[in-house]
Formats: sequence, C-alpha cells, structure tokens
Amino acid sequence: MRTIIPTKLADDFIFLEAPRWHQGTLWVPDVFDQKLYHVDLDGEKSVLIDDLPPVPNSLGFLADGTPIIVSSFDRKIMKIIDGALELFADLGGATPHHLNDFSIDDEGRLYVGNFGYDIHGGADQVPTDLHMVDTDGTIRIVATGLEFPNGSAIINDGRTFVVAETWVGRLTAFDRAADGTLSNRRLYADLDGRQPDGICADAEGAIWASCFNTGEVIRVLDGGEITDKIQFEGSAIACCLGGDDGRTLFCSTYVGTIPDQIAKKRHGALFTAQVEVGRACHWQ
Repeated sequence: MRTIIPTKLADDFIFLEAPRWHQGTLWVPDVFDQKLYHVDLDGEKSVLIDDLPPVPNSLGFLADGTPIIVSSFDRKIMKIIDGALELFADLGGATPHHLNDFSIDDEGRLYVGNFGYDIHGGADQVPTDLHMVDTDGTIRIVATGLEFPNGSAIINDGRTFVVAETWVGRLTAFDRAADGTLSNRRLYADLDGRQPDGICADAEGAIWASCFNTGEVIRVLDGGEITDKIQFEGSAIACCLGGDDGRTLFCSTYVGTIPDQIAKKRHGALFTAQVEVGRACHWQ
C-alpha cells in the first residue's frame, strides 16, 4: 500500500460535502454555512451562492453543464440557473427521509440516496431505497435494502454502479443496464470497519473512498485490495478527482465533533494529493 502525503489547499470552512471539478475549478458546497464556493488550484475561494437551502449535501453537473444541488431537508434537487435556484426534481413523494449524495450518468440520470431514518431524532437505523431520476423526470426505486446509501460512482464504461453503505462499512456494486436500471447486487469491497462517506472513481475503475470515522481516504479495488492511503486528522468527508490532468485528488476534512459541526465551528478544510491514475469522467 502506498501512503500519499496531502497538501492543504484552503480552510476556514464549516463542513464541505461533494467537491466537484468542473470547467477548470473546484465547486464545493458548505453544508452548514449554506454557501457554494469556487476554489482554484492556488486555494483562492469565492462565494457563488450564499443562501443555499438547508443541508446542500450533494452537487453535480448535467451533461449540458447545468449545475444541480440537493436541498436535503426539502427532499428536492435544484438547478442553478444564472445564480438562482430552480426545481429540477421533487422526491418528496418518493421518500420521507432526507436526501443524501447523488451521482449522474452521461445521459443525465441521477442516482439519489437518502438517510432512511431520522438520524437527528435518534431513530433506529433501518435500510432504505436508492432512487433514480430518469431523463424524463420519472422517479423510481432502483435498489432496496441499503444501509445509509451515501456517495456513489459509475464505472466500467457505465456498466457498473457502486454505492457506499456508510454505517456497515462497505462498497456495494450493481450491474447497470442501458436504461439505467440496476441488478446483480454484490460486494465491491468490505472496508473492515471504515465508514465510507463521499467516493469517486478513477479511470481504472478503482474507488477513492473518504472514510468518515478513521480520517482516511483510500483507493480500493473491486474485491477489497487497498492500493493507496491518505491519512488526515479528524474526519474524511468527501473526495473528487480533477485538476488539469485529472490526477489531483481533492479531499474535504473536518476536525471536530458532530456538535461542533452543528455549532458551526469552522474546522473544515480542503486538501489536495497527486495520484497516479486520473479521473474516470471528463464532464462531471
């Protein structure tokens, strides 16, 4: 296993989720500050939107470049048009639970996870569903019985879908059909007690997984072999590949407790690491 030493890119955030490299810059929402940032490779940051809806915990781009962002508590996904938010999909009738991370295929279909239970109210943890928002706006369940489905990625030229099941410490894979439906659920990797949060894929189909409870960001192969590791202080939240050659790994971290996050203590930071294999997808 190779150990990679990261470099701090920027700090003075609260809690950053879902970093995404797009059009030569990093886009990243601050979940508890309700702001959307641009951060360049020199660490300079600017605020694109400073009044996002509560818990904007995932971000992505449609095939035409339109940014979309989650309004988790409202169970909606919003488009960003000229700096304003417009409704893209309303999942309020599909799930009673707060929305979680999502991924997008090259046709513009979204795969959206949800919490599955009232995590803030102390409810018992229960499995939940994964929804797909099709290109015509249709919302349907494509997988069931998932334990807190979180970050996800599409690999193998679109033939495989991988999702992080956070609380049970595993990455789960599905075969993916041309119409976006999922089948043949199987284990991609048992992470041996690590709790995967945000993930991304590289061009070889390996998964970079941010492990919330251990502060690690690891590169793991189908079957569970870990080839690379980056160790951070505190929690590792999310990651993405980008940069000019696609080989810069951007990592979001937080040093503090959940009460610290709720109290909006500014312990969030972004780091970069140079990796050997570039990102899998050029437009997202």
